[in-house]
Formats: sequence, C-alpha cells, structure tokens
Amino acid sequence: MNIQKIGKVGAAALMALSVAACNQNKFNVEGTISEAQDSMLYFENIGLEEITKVDSVKLGADGSFSFKSEPGLSPEFYRLRISDQIINISIDSTETVNIKAAYPTMITQYEVSGSENCTKIKELALKQIALQQRCFEVSNALPGTLGHDSLMHMIQAYKDDVKRNYIFSAPDKAYAYFALFQTVGGLLIFDPQTNHEDIKAFAAVATSWDANYPDAMRTKNLHNIAINGMKNDRIVQYNNQQTIDASQVQTSGIIDITLADNKGRTRKLSELKGKVVLLDFHLFALEESPKRIIAMRELYDKFSAQGFEIYQVAADGDEHFWKQQTAALPWVCVRDPQGLNSQLLLTYNIPSLPDYFLIDRENNLVKRMATIDDLEAEIRKLL
Repeated sequence: MNIQKIGKVGAAALMALSVAACNQNKFNVEGTISEAQDSMLYFENIGLEEITKVDSVKLGADGSFSFKSEPGLSPEFYRLRISDQIINISIDSTETVNIKAAYPTMITQYEVSGSENCTKIKELALKQIALQQRCFEVSNALPGTLGHDSLMHMIQAYKDDVKRNYIFSAPDKAYAYFALFQTVGGLLIFDPQTNHEDIKAFAAVATSWDANYPDAMRTKNLHNIAINGMKNDRIVQYNNQQTIDASQVQTSGIIDITLADNKGRTRKLSELKGKVVLLDFHLFALEESPKRIIAMRELYDKFSAQGFEIYQVAADGDEHFWKQQTAALPWVCVRDPQGLNSQLLLTYNIPSLPDYFLIDRENNLVKRMATIDDLEAEIRKLL
C-alpha cells in the first residue's frame, strides 16, 4: 500500500473541503453580459459615504462573470457597472444572484433571479426611470405653475404606490430601504427632513431594521435620519405658531408615542427614560388576552421596584370596554383611537397583535418579540 499516495489524496480532500467551507460563507453574483467583449465590468459596493470597487473583470466573448464576497451584518447594496450602465442589486445572505443582460441596454433590459430583493429593486429602478422620463417631458411641455403642479402630482402618485407596495408592506426588506433613497432630478423622492408622511416611511423601515439588524451601520444611519426628521417636523409644526430654538427639541432612540391613558392623562413613551420599558401593542378583545395580562402582571410585580415599566398601547375600538379591562392595571395603559388602522402599527411594523419591544434606560429600542427567547432574562440584563 502506498502511504505517500494516500497522504496526498487526503491533503487534497482536506483542501477541497476547506475551499467548499469558505465558499459557503460567501455570496455569489454571476451571469452573463453579452455584446460587451473586452469591456471592464466593475462590481462595486454602495456604501453610506462612498462607492468602492470590490472586484472587476474583463469580459470575454461569452460575457460570463462571477464575483464572490462575504455578506455584511445587514443587507448590503452593490452595483454592476460598465461605463455609465448600472445594475443595482442587494445581498442579505450567502445567496447566489444571477444576472443576464446585454450591453449597452443593461440598465433597463436585464433579467435577475435568485433574490426577491433584487427582483423588487429592478421593479423600483424601472419605475424610477419611467418617472424621471415623465418629469422631463412635463417640464418641457408645461413650464411654470401648471407644470410644477403636474410634477408634484406625478411624484405624489409614485410615492403612494411605492409606500404601499414596497415600504409599508415589507419594511424589513432591502428593497424597502432602497426605495427610500431613490431620486428624481438629483433630489430624493422621499423627503426625510420635513415631509410628515415621508418621515413615517423612514421611521417604519428604521424600526424594523432596529429589531432585525441592531448593530449595522445602515440601521444606525436610518435611525438617525428618522429621529432627525421627526425633530425637524416638530420644529416646523411649532413654527406655525411661534419661534422655537432647535436646541430645545429633545430626541431619543425610540419613535415616540403620545396618547391618552385610561384616566384621560396624556402619556409620552419618551417620558419613561431612565427605566427599562416593555412597549406592548395589545388587543384586549383577543381571547388569549386575560392569560397574557396575568403573565405581564407577574413580570411587573417582580421587576417594577427595580425600574421596570410597561407602556401598553391598545388597539381596541371600544373605548368603554378597554377602560373596564385596564382599570386595575398598575402600568401605563394608553389607547390609539384609530384602532387597527393606527399609523403606529405601520410605523412600528406590527403585522399582527400582540407584539412587544424592549427599551433600555437610555430610550433605545433594543429587542423585539421575534428576537426574544426568554423575556424575563432579557429584562434582567437591562436592569
């Protein structure tokens, strides 16, 4: 028996296994771009501050390419580029995305498979290009006030469509994030600074990413944009009545809630800063509600003396019924009169009730029900 030969075979096998394991931790972007022989295809990362080259390849006659890299902490955004022709994609795992296109029409005429996010991003990109073209045509045909009004109407219709079908329907997805930063004429379609309804869209995505990707830079950036937008929005609303010093406007790491409690007093979520808070979205009309309230009462009795509080938002339509159910509860009980149509449910991305979040003493949203295995243990950590 040739021991040396077995050793070489074993080493080769181990190397193959090592390469396979390495590839399992990477994503792959592959495909073909025809009619682009000898062109340089760049694979670039679209960062928060700059676009950087990840890799590149000189295309051959068949136009095939394959790029591999490691995924980040959250969905990341990349682009394939030949000259000024760009295809935007996102990566949120060790997935394989396949692209088929031809140059120089790749920006609008390409096929993508292997990723729902990339499919939706293609839809959004084509919608944005169509909007840009319509805006250009209207600007040339209708100068002045009439043209401006028509442009605003088109842009608002676009925003309504995108918010309904891409942002509020799935705020945790990469394509929802992508939609927020689309532009027309070099300006953001969604205004995160002063437009009240647009700020809600940013807040919905920020809240969802806070829960799913709490340590990612994109999450922190989104969070800051949403908070600053709400701050500016409050300044604008206040300025309709009087002058206000911007430095006096307080912001926090949560999307604030201000509602009347079961005794008629206005209660703000941000006023509980300094305590560990269970933000609970509840429906007392549910059959399982009494059992859940008993469990919450046990938590409250165990930890309230250590600085634990519950801020409970009810979506019940019957105010009298809600007051009866909450009369003896020791924590903060508020009710949204919009009920199940509440904007808060959209803002906090609540797909079904009940749902809850944990907020630390600094008013930072740190955990969501879906990411908590042991609620009592998580509360102990924060206390």
